[in-house]
Amino acid sequence: MSGADTIRKVCVIGAGTMGAGIAAQVANAGVPVLLLDILPREGDDRDAVAKGAVAKMLKTDPAPFMSKAAAKLVETGNIEDHLDKAAECDWIVEAIVERLDIKQALYARLEAVKRPGTAVSSNTSTIPLNALVDGRGEQFRKDFLITHFFNPPRYMRLIEIVRGTETDAGVARRVEDFVDRMLGKRVVPTKDTPGFIANRIGTYWLAVAVNAAIDQGLTIEEADQIGGKPMGVPKTGIFGLIDLVGVDLMPLLTKSLTSTLPAGDPYFDTVRPMPMVDAMIASGYTGRKGKGGFYAFDKATKTKQSRDLATGEFRATIKPAPLPPGTEKDLAALVSAPGKVGAYAWEVLGKVLGYAADLVGVVADDVVAIDDAMKLGYNWQYGPFELIDRLGPGHLAARLAAEGRKVPAILQTAGERPFYRVEEGKRQFLGTDGAYHDVVRPAGVLLLEDIKLAGKPIIKNGSAALWDVGDGVVALEFTGKMNALDADVMALIGQTIPLVQEKYRALVIYNEGSNFSAGANLGLAMFAVNIAAWSEIEKLTKGGQDAYLALKYAPFPVVGAPAGLALGGGCEVLLHSDAIQAHAESYIGLVECGVGLIPGWGGCGEMIDRWRHNPMLPKGPMPAVAKVFELISTATVAKSAAEAKEQGFLRPTDGVSMNRDRLLADAKARALALAEGYEPPQPPEFRLPGAGGKAALTLAVKGFQAQGLATPYDGVVADALADILTGGEADLVDVLTEADMRALERQSFMKLVRDPRSQARVEHMLETGKPLRN
Repeated sequence: MSGADTIRKVCVIGAGTMGAGIAAQVANAGVPVLLLDILPREGDDRDAVAKGAVAKMLKTDPAPFMSKAAAKLVETGNIEDHLDKAAECDWIVEAIVERLDIKQALYARLEAVKRPGTAVSSNTSTIPLNALVDGRGEQFRKDFLITHFFNPPRYMRLIEIVRGTETDAGVARRVEDFVDRMLGKRVVPTKDTPGFIANRIGTYWLAVAVNAAIDQGLTIEEADQIGGKPMGVPKTGIFGLIDLVGVDLMPLLTKSLTSTLPAGDPYFDTVRPMPMVDAMIASGYTGRKGKGGFYAFDKATKTKQSRDLATGEFRATIKPAPLPPGTEKDLAALVSAPGKVGAYAWEVLGKVLGYAADLVGVVADDVVAIDDAMKLGYNWQYGPFELIDRLGPGHLAARLAAEGRKVPAILQTAGERPFYRVEEGKRQFLGTDGAYHDVVRPAGVLLLEDIKLAGKPIIKNGSAALWDVGDGVVALEFTGKMNALDADVMALIGQTIPLVQEKYRALVIYNEGSNFSAGANLGLAMFAVNIAAWSEIEKLTKGGQDAYLALKYAPFPVVGAPAGLALGGGCEVLLHSDAIQAHAESYIGLVECGVGLIPGWGGCGEMIDRWRHNPMLPKGPMPAVAKVFELISTATVAKSAAEAKEQGFLRPTDGVSMNRDRLLADAKARALALAEGYEPPQPPEFRLPGAGGKAALTLAVKGFQAQGLATPYDGVVADALADILTGGEADLVDVLTEADMRALERQSFMKLVRDPRSQARVEHMLETGKPLRN
């Protein structure tokens, strides 16, 4: 049996940031969890520490819990009174203080209460596994492994897992399967070495980059420009990332690694006194969680400030000069650029890529594990060996040799060959044996990126493509910037429906971008507005409605499979699907009111139809309308798939995939299940509250305006929305068809899009990414 079947309750010991976060993610998966910690120093409530951790998480943003309901699955207690309850659990996770003696004492007590075969794992990243289990019995050692989560556990997809020499393979597989399928992690097998993979390379990278910026006299803006996007690392750059994770984490990681790494490790060469960093921490400048860090925002002048690396003082942020032409996307050109750009890029990349290459076989068996760890643990766009391929393995080795630096064995093995290649439609990696091996996905994982290696799309245009994903199922992929929706997407939908009807069984709407879809292409819409091409805007509005209705009533099942943002039109295409299989981290909402518009592609009617069938609402036409008005007028966005179910964007019957890598396979399976005896839905009819209902909604908006919570123009937008939701001029006794509702949407949408105040909101959003309150 899989871990998802056999692990039915989890115990987490340690309710600090990591332990509590791990417990929350277990609860997010719908699995009961026992959270234990020490007794409080004062007070009568012996469970106060664990209870306080849960209470704190319910107030934290970004939220560790995917819904408040998940918190109810967390049972709190303390180690002194409730450790025997660990016997009820199928996996015990230890996440207490990083002291070997305290961990060993806990394990001795656990050994006396746990069931044989129950997995026990530590979240340590510094203490060797053999030291942790020293003195324990054979059964305990068989049941023990290291599961190294990354912070925050809900959002970071990496988990590094270390098996000991005595770890039972079956026990390890159950845990690995559980964290994969239920907790949404990509498992990276890791050797039992200090810092494992991601923190060992990541900490070295940050230290090298900071030292080089100081030594070469760069500003932090210049270092972040060179060492950020061109290298495929987070857009924050080096110093922005340190601010994000916490400046105070740097000395802690340094202390941990210097106490455990073997003598002669290149990391020791990066360690030096950092009086500026010490002073920053002492004065509360610990990064974004504190008063600022290397960057700060001056509230008095409302300007961004940057720290001068020479003086340690803040100054106004200075935008660096543009990088030399051709260096932003060409690593070889970047490291060869004249002056400080090339010097800094080479100092960072030469050392970091050489260090990563030298760790193959030490921290992991292959380059894939190292690349996955850095991409998932540090959000690099490319792993170290993907970066080496972009730079050229031969080029890197030759330059290292020319400078008298060590050329790692794996680089010598590669020669001029890349670390990755595509052979017969399969991605392969270069092993330490000098041969290429297939990159093997876990069972049940289906990725569009792999499908693309083996074939071409069935049809495509500039904004969308259609792919055969096997077994009679095709996937519609949005391909524009932010996967925005435009006339080309609607045209491809029009081509897709007869094609699927003739040759296939079902359609999945899916892509592997960071976001499912940010909605309609507002840039194109504003271009049409600026030239007063009103007929084109109306044509796009009607075209979107027709395309979505064609999906809804197609003679085959349509399954939406979102991950990330699904906003506006991206939400509306999901509302027209027969079923949704959503990634747990799907953020869904109808946000048009935020830019002075209303949903124009059928979202209003679809949401009313969902809410009027909600058994939790009172009967009658007004409750559903009031709820939908609240959600749309406030541009509410669900912050998880679980919240999306609560808000009606997902049905109670819609599925949720915790692991992003399994989303396509899960959606495909759902589509095939629906294909058996499939019948399209019947068109809905609407009995809406009419003028009386609109008056009630208008009164509510005026109340918000009186409190300063809504602007005068918010009232105009809300009035247009209320027209649709209450039926326009329709009387309470009138029955409106779906076509009537779409006509009302188009009418209100066109009225707003012609208003200069709505146009100003759209332009402001495009320019700043923030809503305008006019």
